[in-house]
Amino acid sequence: MPQRLKQVDQAIAAWMGRWSVPILRVALGVVFIWFGALKIFEVSPVVDLVAATVYIVPPEVFVPVLGVWEVLIGLSMLYRPFIRVGIFLLFLQMPGTFLPLVLLPDVTFITFPYALTVEGQYIIKNLVIIGAALVVGSTVQGEQPEE
Repeated sequence: MPQRLKQVDQAIAAWMGRWSVPILRVALGVVFIWFGALKIFEVSPVVDLVAATVYIVPPEVFVPVLGVWEVLIGLSMLYRPFIRVGIFLLFLQMPGTFLPLVLLPDVTFITFPYALTVEGQYIIKNLVIIGAALVVGSTVQGEQPEE
């Protein structure tokens, strides 16, 4: 690789190393606040899916509570001292997000077990959120207190 190209490559890699986790943390925060707010204001497209999955609690109670939970996760990601709290809340919530794959396979699969509906794809994307949370969570030990 020519020297100039190598320098550009190193500069880009250094920039990504510096900013990737903060950007990932903010992205997680924004996604959780946004999705949670949709549930709180009763405009989320997943209300029916949640209601069909968690049928023990009335959706008019459960969905807004879930929304508040998600907003708390998001806010925790945006305020560094609370990242651990956000990670904890996220990992308590995540198993429930996969329940429709088990309880509602006719809604989440076109052909079980590999062809997903849009709802199924929406659920499977949570694997990326889990991975992102693991990356962000791996950084909390090395954080220095802000002065």
